[in-house]
Amino acid sequence: MNQKEMAALSAVELVEDGQILGLGTGSTVYYAIKEIGRRVKEEGLDVIGIPTSIGSEKLAVECGIPLATLQDYQEIDLDIDGTDQVDEKLEVIKGGGGAHFREKLVAICSKRLVIIADETKLVKELNMPVPIEVLPFAWKPTSTRLMEIGGNPNLRLNNGEPFVTDNKNFILDTDFGTIGEPKRLHDEINSIIGVVENGIFTGLASEVHAGTSEGVKIIKV
Repeated sequence: MNQKEMAALSAVELVEDGQILGLGTGSTVYYAIKEIGRRVKEEGLDVIGIPTSIGSEKLAVECGIPLATLQDYQEIDLDIDGTDQVDEKLEVIKGGGGAHFREKLVAICSKRLVIIADETKLVKELNMPVPIEVLPFAWKPTSTRLMEIGGNPNLRLNNGEPFVTDNKNFILDTDFGTIGEPKRLHDEINSIIGVVENGIFTGLASEVHAGTSEGVKIIKV
């Protein structure tokens, strides 16, 4: 069993009958959705999932998980999602898969956000480029504004064309170096007109389940 699967199975142990679940996006969450689906089929687990991307929705349907939307349920019991980086204070950067806007909408509606990851995602301080979803109409002026606050933005491409999110927007992967104050940077980015949402998740994660060479490490603050 690989580290991603270890972390996912550990988090799914928290799932109980009657819960509304946030279904995150990414290669680690893949294992969580598969395990929830197995429990639905084999154990009769009674849950409803709210997926954060078209990809997660398709996988959940294949796994037989009943689904709903945020219009149906505005309060989520447990949200299980992956990460690109998570620091010692459980500040998170997400968006490698381009789903961070919907992921954040689900996260802020959740009583409990559990982040799952392999040990390579654990860092002392956040330092990777921040995925920033922007309106295609004005991505170049938005890029200029991001440079003015110290960022080095690069338009994400897919086969030579701009990567398009599920929301039909573009992504600027923006390098700010080491991020000493994630909350301040989060707010500064989102104050720019043209930004839809950025990939910094600050003050949202309840705990991290990380697969490591020595087993699953559970981190809380």
